[in-house]
Amino acid sequence: MDENAIHQWLIECFGPVQGELAWSQFSQLPESIRSQMAAQGADQLPKPAEVQALIQAFTAGGLNTPTDMEAQADQGPINVALAKNIALGRTRADQSDTTVTAEDSDRVARVMSEANLWLDTVCAFDPAPGHAEALTRAGWIEGSIDAWVQFASPVAQAVSEALTSVISQRFQGFDQGEISGMFAGPVPIPLPDNLKDPTTLMRLLGNTSFAMQLGQAAGELAKEVHGGFDQGILLLKNPAGALIPQNIKSYAKSLELNLDEVTSYMALKEAAHARLYAAVPWLMPRFEALIGKYARGVSIDLDAVEDQLRDAEQINPESIAGAINLSNVGIEDTPEQKEALHSLGDLLALVDGWVDCVVWNAGMAHLPHLEQLREMTRRERAVGGPAEQTFESLLGLHLHPKRLREAADLWERITADEGIQGRDGHWSHPDLLPSLPAKDEADQRGTSTAAEGQSKQKTAASVDWDAELDKLLNAQEKDSSADATAPADSDDSDSDASTDQKHSDHEAPGNPKSAGSDSKDPGSAHPDTDDSDRGDSDSDQA
Repeated sequence: MDENAIHQWLIECFGPVQGELAWSQFSQLPESIRSQMAAQGADQLPKPAEVQALIQAFTAGGLNTPTDMEAQADQGPINVALAKNIALGRTRADQSDTTVTAEDSDRVARVMSEANLWLDTVCAFDPAPGHAEALTRAGWIEGSIDAWVQFASPVAQAVSEALTSVISQRFQGFDQGEISGMFAGPVPIPLPDNLKDPTTLMRLLGNTSFAMQLGQAAGELAKEVHGGFDQGILLLKNPAGALIPQNIKSYAKSLELNLDEVTSYMALKEAAHARLYAAVPWLMPRFEALIGKYARGVSIDLDAVEDQLRDAEQINPESIAGAINLSNVGIEDTPEQKEALHSLGDLLALVDGWVDCVVWNAGMAHLPHLEQLREMTRRERAVGGPAEQTFESLLGLHLHPKRLREAADLWERITADEGIQGRDGHWSHPDLLPSLPAKDEADQRGTSTAAEGQSKQKTAASVDWDAELDKLLNAQEKDSSADATAPADSDDSDSDASTDQKHSDHEAPGNPKSAGSDSKDPGSAHPDTDDSDRGDSDSDQA
């Protein structure tokens, strides 16, 4: 693109006045830099609308003046206002619904009422206080962003301290008080006196970078969630939960199922979660304690942070994103962290398994496609989507119960043996919770760190025909590549290994070992206690 195109792009991004000022600054750059920028294609530049949205978010995030920036750097490891505004900006860019229609609101009220009636016959817990809401995507962001910030703050604090340490000790600060690209693209700007301290500057950059990634992930996740308990934990302030009609409509359309039936299923899940959390006051504090225990133990590899910073083309929030991603800079988990991860994974599985159990019993007489919806939910919870994986890279852990099927089977057996009152009575105290059945070392998969999980994620098959189809396809690939090179043969071997893993995952819930899962041994009942397989499980993931 030529310089005239760059001139026009600056005006479209910043308006006629600020755009001309930016063009004047651009014209004063060395010829080599201008030529380098002109050599880039127009598709390599952000769209003017994206630039304007980011400027608005930075303004709303309190980054207008150097004094504002210094104040934000001192307010914590994450700029909450910036994260929220970036997330809301993504929903506006996607043309998300700005309000909930009366029809959608009435549908949510009706199906939630029906869901609670159905649950009354299969659940010992009373309905949660209040009424479930019908939310827009923006409403979900407004209601849940504070919870995500709370979970991510300990990790963000550790990363921020690592950034400051690397800059202070290994880069010896900055020369001449200038940083190329700081909030102004390629234009060098002088740093104000109150931001020349490397410690303050890196706190600001870490604070801003974390907020930008958190906001982008929340904006993407807002397009996927169906209710307030989709992650298995209480994120919204309303204890009765919420449904997001726009997303449920898209989901029903993708499954080619009736909207009312899909909405009723989502209402059953939401109401069941709400009843459980309302009746078990220790449950959410337990999750918060386990997440905090893991996050406080996060250690940062300073050499890896230094490498990420040296690879950054500019010192700005976007360029240092790699240095705050625990997949890149996190150190192997400590034994205490592994214990917290194991306990968190089991507790998530017990919660989701209980919900799966009661939803199945409540909906089987009312929802014709309950089995299909149940299976889709199990797969989605076990794997997670791209937006959830972004959250995991920020928090450093997976919030997916890998053993949901076993937990659901366990609660079904307890229901058959002890009845509804006996089953739900296990939630009266953490020590009364049942233990998930022990698994063989080969297929043990609990909760894993983001650094380990991104290279090991496998979609577990849930029915035999899925595994058999994969096996058949792999066999065909091997036949068609009989004369291929050694690397190709290696790929086939990997595929076979993946298929074997899928068979193993599918067979686990029916393993005869699960017969003793209802044991009330105090030493193994609580998901936060030691168990003999934990070390094997964690070393398996490492």
